[in-house]
Amino acid sequence: MGGPGILKGDMKDNIMRQHVVLPLIGLLLVPMLPSAALAQPEPPPERITNLLVYGDDPCPQSQGDEIVVCARRPESERYRIPKKLREKPAVAGGPGWGSQVATMEETQRQMIPNSCSTIGSNGFTGCTAKMLQQWFAERRMQESKGEP
Repeated sequence: MGGPGILKGDMKDNIMRQHVVLPLIGLLLVPMLPSAALAQPEPPPERITNLLVYGDDPCPQSQGDEIVVCARRPESERYRIPKKLREKPAVAGGPGWGSQVATMEETQRQMIPNSCSTIGSNGFTGCTAKMLQQWFAERRMQESKGEP
């Protein structure tokens, strides 16, 4: 009767040994890992300097492993506000509702009398009015120096 109990105990001992031996084997294999896994930290990157040089000013010389990149601008640009900041920003939100209504009215005006078109009844009667509207618009544009 003692036979089957002994076998069960031996199996438990074998399993316990495996739990202890396998991690120890893993620890012994760690030094054999390739050197890439234990890589050294790479050196710091080389220093790159970007400069704007105006007129006949010399570009500074690089020192050591430093890289110096110079962009040359005309002397007249030295004390000016940068071009990106000089430009006016675009109007946010698109055109206002007033200009949208005027566009809709102008589009639908082609079908009614006094519209200066061949479409609709009496369309030709508005040609003089259309020329006067265009003349006033051009005059306003000239007085405002190109700003609508």
